[in-house]
Amino acid sequence: MNLDEKIIYAPETYQYTKGELHENSINKDPFEQFHAWFADAKTSEDIPESTIFSTARLPSGRVSSRVVLLKELDHEGFVVYSNWQTSKKSKDFETNNYASLTFFWKNSQRQVRVEGIMKKVDYEQANRYFQTRPRGSQIGAWSSPQSSVIQGREELEQKVRENTEKFGQGEIECPEFWGGVKIIPVEIEFWQGRNSRLHDRLTFTRDHEAGPWTLRRIAP
Repeated sequence: MNLDEKIIYAPETYQYTKGELHENSINKDPFEQFHAWFADAKTSEDIPESTIFSTARLPSGRVSSRVVLLKELDHEGFVVYSNWQTSKKSKDFETNNYASLTFFWKNSQRQVRVEGIMKKVDYEQANRYFQTRPRGSQIGAWSSPQSSVIQGREELEQKVRENTEKFGQGEIECPEFWGGVKIIPVEIEFWQGRNSRLHDRLTFTRDHEAGPWTLRRIAP
């Protein structure tokens, strides 16, 4: 491998040709529109897990992104779960509660981009979801000081063994430091790939988290 060579990926034959998006066909409720596209993505065997969650820390403005699982969506916002004591996202949240989510479904040639305000869900809701997780994932949540430096894999595996013994066969309660945040959107963009990169982009915006939506088309 020659690291002096630039990486250039520009396939001439690949075009976005599978759909169109028009103002007169989009649902005027962006949450309903998201539900429809999410259902289409599952039907076309796209991967629902491919959700990019981005946060930023102040005052540096440094941005962190990671792939997460979208776990819940109600008529207020999108919910993801994590460690909120040691993770990077928890440190970002302490200084800046704005975040973004990006969904990309290759087979559908669609993208949804969400910008919004993070708010923690209450413990009752977090524990209710926690009880649906596989037991190994529950023990993992108790065992991993997420994003903290550890001396090696053995340190993590030792903690898992300790917690496995500690909890035995009983119910595992959700840790106080683990839970969910709801991203309440102030902007949701629906992107449909089109030929010659002249994509359809329809965006819903509002001035605050409870305000009315305004629908606009923006240039690709």
